[in-house]
Amino acid sequence: MSAPSEDRFAADTGRFRRELLAHCYRMVGSAQDAEDLVQETYLRAWRSYAGFEGRASIRSWLYRIATNVCLTALQPRRIRMLPSGLTGPYDGPDRPPNRVAPGDVSWLEPVPDALLAPADDDPAAVVIARESVRLALIASLQHLPARQRAILLLREVLAFSAAETAEILGTTTAAVKSGLQRARARLDELEPRSAELLEPTDQRARALLDGYIAAFERSDAGLLEQVLRTDATLEATPFLDWRAGRAECIRMLDAYVLGVQGDWRMFATTANGQPAAVIYRRDADGKLQAYGAVVLEPTATGVSRVLAFHHSALVTTIFGFPDSLAD
Repeated sequence: MSAPSEDRFAADTGRFRRELLAHCYRMVGSAQDAEDLVQETYLRAWRSYAGFEGRASIRSWLYRIATNVCLTALQPRRIRMLPSGLTGPYDGPDRPPNRVAPGDVSWLEPVPDALLAPADDDPAAVVIARESVRLALIASLQHLPARQRAILLLREVLAFSAAETAEILGTTTAAVKSGLQRARARLDELEPRSAELLEPTDQRARALLDGYIAAFERSDAGLLEQVLRTDATLEATPFLDWRAGRAECIRMLDAYVLGVQGDWRMFATTANGQPAAVIYRRDADGKLQAYGAVVLEPTATGVSRVLAFHHSALVTTIFGFPDSLAD
């Protein structure tokens, strides 16, 4: 294509990149995979742009490409999970968490809010965008068959009509309506009913995050008493064991995780529409190395759920932080 065509393509399609990334993330549960799928979407769109004749809107045309790219990618893959999707809470004798062997489970991953922020400043759009990527919802979506997942997202999150969704998926409106009904029923079974979460901009949510960070940086398990609800849960990838109840969570963290003051450093951020932190841990040589990220579910009565992702690559490739820190 000529340079003017390239410019026209960029002008027509570029403004949809963030929402397409959010859509792909909801479909596959991995920010890195979603980035790759958006790249593939734009490559396919570029190749067929000359033949695009406005039979649909640019937006729905891109969503058709992106959705089908995701469906193709999902065919050979295992669904991405959290520990609570694999087993019940650990209630055995005290011991270090049981690490899952590399490759045995495909783990769900968080996504920074900064990657998905709507292009406009409409407060309603921002809230909807946050709610549609909550980790509990993303985890539940992964259990739906891929096409049902796509139907639910296109209809309920993106507000495409049944006819538009059928066009995007190359099916009938009757199939869309039937698939949506089954997806809603399954999601009702899967999605946990928790207390209403505070928005990450709420001062109470930030205070809870600050308290959680302080507990780790000071190696002070007592501070967690002020942060976690009595019914709080704690899970971390790549570990199979997860804990239910504040006392169990604190006991495990105090015995096997917190260490001594200075072992941890965290930086506040937001991910999946929730307060979060990027994590560094001091290694055997005394250097603070990228360790992962933690995402909290804050409520008016404290943190109801802690989700930690112990994958150092998240820090650099997804959150954009350095791989190590100087004291």
